[in-house]
Amino acid sequence: MIDPFGRMVDYLRISVTDRCDFRCVYCMSEDMSFLPKKELLTIEELERVSGAFINLGVKKLRFTGGEPLVRKNIMKLFNGLTPYLESGQLREMTLTTNGSQLEKYSQQLADAGMRRINVSLDTLNKDKFAAITRWGKLDQVLEGLQAAKKAGLKIKINTVALRGVNDDELHTLVSWCGDEGFDITFIEVMPMGDIGNENRVDQYLPLTEVRTILGEHWTLNESDHKTGGPARYVEVKETGGKIGFITPMTHNFCESCNRVRMTCTGTLYLCLGQDDAMDLRAPLRSSDDNGPLEQAIFKAIARKPKGHDFIIDREAAPSVARHMSVTGG
Repeated sequence: MIDPFGRMVDYLRISVTDRCDFRCVYCMSEDMSFLPKKELLTIEELERVSGAFINLGVKKLRFTGGEPLVRKNIMKLFNGLTPYLESGQLREMTLTTNGSQLEKYSQQLADAGMRRINVSLDTLNKDKFAAITRWGKLDQVLEGLQAAKKAGLKIKINTVALRGVNDDELHTLVSWCGDEGFDITFIEVMPMGDIGNENRVDQYLPLTEVRTILGEHWTLNESDHKTGGPARYVEVKETGGKIGFITPMTHNFCESCNRVRMTCTGTLYLCLGQDDAMDLRAPLRSSDDNGPLEQAIFKAIARKPKGHDFIIDREAAPSVARHMSVTGG
């Protein structure tokens, strides 16, 4: 699948649920309204859509939420896609999780063919963790990370850089990841959805500043490491680990964008920072044959935009109205 700007689209992110057992301050409002279950694609439909994209050239699938592991019968979906990994038609299947359910699911994920996962973790301070996630428990996540290590999953920590919140923990996080054998990626906060009383201008910490701070303590060497996503990496000489930087605000990654995102209702978003979308649920349900579904996918890819228009401004409304949890980041 080739978009209008010559970029090959071979990476699909699927949000399997908009529900989450956390309420992170930069992602959701505390009083969220979730979709009725009848609007969600079934596990069987999610598997069928995934298979259609794989047959059209997608090589990497990432499952997100909300929190993907709170979706009922989620392992049925992952196990159903395992044959694509075994045949080599799919290069990688992975997920992004808040870690709350990893103690329960890590070995099952590994058995399904997952080799690495991303875990969202913004602080190692219990009180801060409770404040950021509103509902989360740090010990539960840390125990889940150990279960994932035991299962042989390679772990990358995703940390949203938040001024006045975790900017005093940057060195601690890098050191801890080095000790645990985890890589870490820092992410700039993005203007998506109304998050209530929180103000993203106050939260926003550009990663140019983060990198400068880290460079005062660590030797950061440029790396050509790539995972198929938007992060740019450096290697930390002292720990042997990698640090990624995802910079949608200070330096966007649109020129190399190879991905599209589908929600749990079958809405295909062509860009994280744009509202243009294609409904795949209707063609999926219109026929047992994948012809209408594939036609809709090709039509969508043909109008994938060049890039997003994110801005952080105290007076401006969010760049897009939907919350991050809708499309999974």
